[in-house]
Amino acid sequence: MGAAVYLKDMPKDPNQPRIHAPDLDAFEAMGRAAFATIPEAMRRLLTDVVIRVEDFPDERVMQEMELRSPFDILGLYRGMPVGHKAAGSPPGEVDIIFLYRRPILDYWVETGEDLAHVIRHVLIHEIGHHFGLSDDDMERIEGVG
Repeated sequence: MGAAVYLKDMPKDPNQPRIHAPDLDAFEAMGRAAFATIPEAMRRLLTDVVIRVEDFPDERVMQEMELRSPFDILGLYRGMPVGHKAAGSPPGEVDIIFLYRRPILDYWVETGEDLAHVIRHVLIHEIGHHFGLSDDDMERIEGVG
């Protein structure tokens, strides 16, 4: 089972100016830019984690997370957190962080929050799940960069 960022968990800031919605390529570039702001010590440990941008979660995720709408989830970590992997165990599934473009864009339009900040927030939250971090740890990381 993966860990997720839900729409209801995102902070609101309606005072931010809005820009045009990026397509998948531009959104992926924003994700790469957000990743570049993650502390270097963490980035070095993420070489085996795949970061994917998709418009929406697939049916499997919808069912597993018991989502009423594909807009209810902004990101997802699917894999085995670092502290739960046994040394010397055979490689399993690839760890993947999903950023769901359309739900993130919907959140952005609804709140007016800076889109780059939203993408970074979701990315950090999902990276935190990979490392088994607490919400407080993730908040501290968000303050770096």
